[in-house]
Amino acid sequence: MKVGAEPSGIRDRRCDQTEPNVATSEVNNLHVSRSAERALSLLDLIATEGSLPLGAAAKATDIPVSTTLRHLRALVGSGWLQREPSGEYTAGPNLLRVAVRVFQAGPYAQLISLAQPYLDQLADTVGESVYLAVRDGEVAVYLAMAESTRSIRHVGWVGKEVPLDGTAIGAALRTDPGRSGPLEVFTASGVIESDVAAVSVPIIDNASKSVLAAFSVLGPKSRLAESAPDTARALRLATVGLSADLDGASPH
Repeated sequence: MKVGAEPSGIRDRRCDQTEPNVATSEVNNLHVSRSAERALSLLDLIATEGSLPLGAAAKATDIPVSTTLRHLRALVGSGWLQREPSGEYTAGPNLLRVAVRVFQAGPYAQLISLAQPYLDQLADTVGESVYLAVRDGEVAVYLAMAESTRSIRHVGWVGKEVPLDGTAIGAALRTDPGRSGPLEVFTASGVIESDVAAVSVPIIDNASKSVLAAFSVLGPKSRLAESAPDTARALRLATVGLSADLDGASPH
């Protein structure tokens, strides 16, 4: 043995002592990551649905009820959710604060601000509720709306996600303006709700020739079937106007 060298047995024991620590750290990190993922899944679910009881939240996320309860209590304690007297969980003050901030200063703030007058005008013109939606992966997310004044009308989809497949809004958001033309109109009926039809048109970024968002008129199937041509014309005019406004608002 060289002078000053450690006996191999001592070195091996030190290695044996550090390896479990590394493994334990990795396990702990994995546990924290999984826990955060579950908490975020629950937060996203309740924010999307509006309110849910414990059992429904656990079933929808496929998380054990006891684990779901633990995460929900933590989210309530931190202000992201709140528990109603009925036992259902809803958005808490922190979640609402962040949502308002995103709408006021987030990446879609300008789009929503410029689109809202067109939404209001469309709702008056076509007599149905009109939505603004953007694409997020393979779903469409509804960001803003103008509500119809009719007694029977479509409401409540702001913040809702719907699949792109098979929907009018999905077809509008997926369209290629270079191939299909920027003013193509897409329709669907009974896809998400059996008695509801939709007429959608993409909103085009003229500079990049890409789809930024889409307008979608939603209403009872019978009414939209009769008014579809007029609705399509009104949507085309609105998208042209909004695209021009967006061009003017873009920095040069």
